[in-house]
Amino acid sequence: MKRDPQPAVPSAAFDLAAWSAHQLGLVEQALSDWVAHDAPAGLGDAMRYAVLDGGKRLRPLLVLAAAQAVGGHEQAALRAACAVEIIHAYSLVHDDMPCMDNDVLRRGKPTVHVKFGEAGALLAGDALQALAFELLAPEGDEVPAAVQARLCRLLARAAGHEGMAGGQAIDLASVGKALTEDELRQMHRLKTGALLKGSVLMGAACGQVDPAALAKLDDYGAAIGLAFQVVDDILDVTADSATLGKTAGKDAANDKPTYVSLMGLDNSRAHARELLQRAHAALDASGLADTAALRALASMVVDRHN
Repeated sequence: MKRDPQPAVPSAAFDLAAWSAHQLGLVEQALSDWVAHDAPAGLGDAMRYAVLDGGKRLRPLLVLAAAQAVGGHEQAALRAACAVEIIHAYSLVHDDMPCMDNDVLRRGKPTVHVKFGEAGALLAGDALQALAFELLAPEGDEVPAAVQARLCRLLARAAGHEGMAGGQAIDLASVGKALTEDELRQMHRLKTGALLKGSVLMGAACGQVDPAALAKLDDYGAAIGLAFQVVDDILDVTADSATLGKTAGKDAANDKPTYVSLMGLDNSRAHARELLQRAHAALDASGLADTAALRALASMVVDRHN
């Protein structure tokens, strides 16, 4: 049934900090419970080091905000939120390794391969990827089987060759090359945007939403997914490593194409604001009444300092 568009809730009326604190309390406890304590030969230590006590947790917040917007199944949403964060953590473990970006700092602390060795990091990433899908398919009837299947499909697509892994392959192949804006957008749509948009769609999959509203959530997810990377490129040249919690300036040092190198700093900032407006417009047109959290998260993506 098509809904009449609802007026957007002004961001000032929504307390993002309070909402996020409550949601992240649930996420952090669940991650602590579900990421293995007892995996053999120190593997559990590496897995927990990669996931716990760090990061913005934007992806799980997007899952939970989208599920809230559609009145979604709460336990399915919590499992999806944790699964997408675990996939994100595994991707960072692998991306930081010497065979990829060869970075030594992540979330303000040594990267996993520095702390646990290359083999330990590789295995930790492998185990985390497997754990994410295990969380989406619990035994019993806690989460309806159809919802489990939708969530697994969405996460696999966002993380695989059509998403994050494909984008990383393009990124590695683009070092030292001049990309067009369309080529750069496609790389980041896959590498970063796919998992952010997938987080929104996974949240929506936890409830019932009509096709028109789902299409607008897709538009919203695509806009903030790209905005996140544009802002990341800006921060890479304007913030220091202590603020970022990772190595600043590494894209330029590694001769990687970025929005700043292609468009310039001022145009990149303007593009980020344009993408924010696009995300908010999609929510306004969605017909969903409870989109205040999604709206505030989009603003946070563009206005962040790390």
